[in-house]
Amino acid sequence: MTHTQPRVRISVVGCGYLGAVHAAAMAHLGHEVIGIDTDEQRIASLSSGVAPFFEPGLDDLLTETLASGRLRFTTDPRSLADTQVHFVCVGTPQREDSEAADLSYLAAAIATLAEHAAPGSLIVGKSTVPVGTAAGLVADLADSRPDLGLVWNPEFLREGFAVRDTLQPDRLVYGLQEGAEGARHRQQIDEVYAALLDDTQVVVTDLATAELVKVAANSFLAMKISFINAMAQLCDATGGDVVDLADALGHDTRIGRRFLGAGIGFGGGCLPKDIKAFRHRAEEIGASLASGLINEVEQINLAQRDEVVQRVSAWFDGDVRDRRIAVLGAAFKPDSDDIRESPALQIAARLAAAGAEVRVTDPQALPVARSRGPQSLSYVDSLDTCLDGAEAVLLLTEWSEYRALDPHLAGRAVAERRIFDGRLALDPDKWASAGWHYVSVGRVDRAPR
Repeated sequence: MTHTQPRVRISVVGCGYLGAVHAAAMAHLGHEVIGIDTDEQRIASLSSGVAPFFEPGLDDLLTETLASGRLRFTTDPRSLADTQVHFVCVGTPQREDSEAADLSYLAAAIATLAEHAAPGSLIVGKSTVPVGTAAGLVADLADSRPDLGLVWNPEFLREGFAVRDTLQPDRLVYGLQEGAEGARHRQQIDEVYAALLDDTQVVVTDLATAELVKVAANSFLAMKISFINAMAQLCDATGGDVVDLADALGHDTRIGRRFLGAGIGFGGGCLPKDIKAFRHRAEEIGASLASGLINEVEQINLAQRDEVVQRVSAWFDGDVRDRRIAVLGAAFKPDSDDIRESPALQIAARLAAAGAEVRVTDPQALPVARSRGPQSLSYVDSLDTCLDGAEAVLLLTEWSEYRALDPHLAGRAVAERRIFDGRLALDPDKWASAGWHYVSVGRVDRAPR
């Protein structure tokens, strides 16, 4: 069945990472889109076609859709009255006083919509929220704006692939209310996604399940990472190779290879925050098995930082004072400038706190790191400068340029040929053959030869 693409007037409330990508992608599909945010600087940047963060392909998409006239950005909430479907993409960060999600931005967005949205329009929640949030919003809207509909449509974006994930999603999840009202809302959201429906699996469910899908998915992925790191510890104790183990496991279609990458663990703005909020909510409702599982996942993840610091310190008999250490990578993952909960920066900061002279480089994240990262670190733009005179090199974010490093050329810059491969991204025998002492987790160390 072929779906024709109607043009829908859409608003995107909240133009941070999720909202900016979604707004540009919906305009690319042919809709008339207005992005609304209270941050004037962010709106000015997006209006000029420049995203205030690094995401491959997004600036080109912004330029295209802004030039078409189908996309614009504003801080004026009165523009909401001209749109039919409102995507809520505001942040739900962790609260400062607990692990719970801070829903104040969501509450403000819903209040703004209640004041300005056109009668009969549809609110589509995309923000990651604790289960039960949508039901509360339905009750609130029943009092303030009973004419407005609500659907929960969680996002599943991967940083570095967000444009593709929005335009070529592996699934669309609709959380709907029951009865005729839910059926009407599905028709409205189907009109928005009409161009994608022939190639995308649609899962239709209730509001609570739709909310759970995102946090359950992130928790499962975090569990896979922590599982393979636990296996790396076993490999370290027995002489096994965790990469070969992960490859063998990955051939099992019930398991899959993705997210079975041992190393320094996960970080970023989603997984750490979401699993904490998931655990908090599970504890609130008495789901002790879920909260206990997430607690173990987090403890394994944090222990990986300890492991790296101990391995590096062992090179210097436990004392890294005045040792020059080069850290390759500041972002929590490649193809991103996001340093939130970055394992690389946490490890670097701990070594600096122990007295090491730590230099950090990164292809994209240095501007953010200089303004928001640990100030005990020296951030250098040049890879050569970072390596110069280093007594240990730590590859902590697996950017393609670091994976492709020539160990012979790199060896000419450093004072001592020691490398810790925190992402198991390098060929250990190749580096050992070039005279490097190669160390990682879950693999037998390679001595220089």
